[in-house]
Order: sequence, then C-alpha cells, then structure tokens
Amino acid sequence: MDFTSHDIAVIEQALQLAINAESKESKVKQYREVLGKLQTNAQAAMNGSPKLTAAQDGIRFDYDDSSDLL
Repeated sequence: MDFTSHDIAVIEQALQLAINAESKESKVKQYREVLGKLQTNAQAAMNGSPKLTAAQDGIRFDYDDSSDLL
C-alpha cells in the first residue's frame, strides 16, 4: 500500500496525539517506536529510494543471438 505525504502527516499527527494522551509508558513506547519507523520509511521514500530491486520489478529477457554465428 502506498501512502501519500498527506497520509503520512495524518498518521504522524495521530501518533503524536496518542503519545501525549497516553498515561501508560509501555503504550507510549510502542507509539514512539511506530512513529520512528514511519518517519524513517517516509524519509527514505521521499529521497527516492527504490522499493524494488531489479530482480523484483518484473520479467527480464536475455536474448542470446549466438545462434546467428552457427
């Protein structure tokens, strides 16, 4: 699923609100973990990091024209 920059901003805001409203430290820690991951992944996506490697982006054909040499 691809998120837009607006989607990411909304999720970040929701996590910040949850962090500020939560009294249990264990929950706050979980929210901060997720927020950190979201920010790291969003930053990588905005920097143009490719999601797929060459082996994953589709079918590749290697045409061998050596039969012309026979």
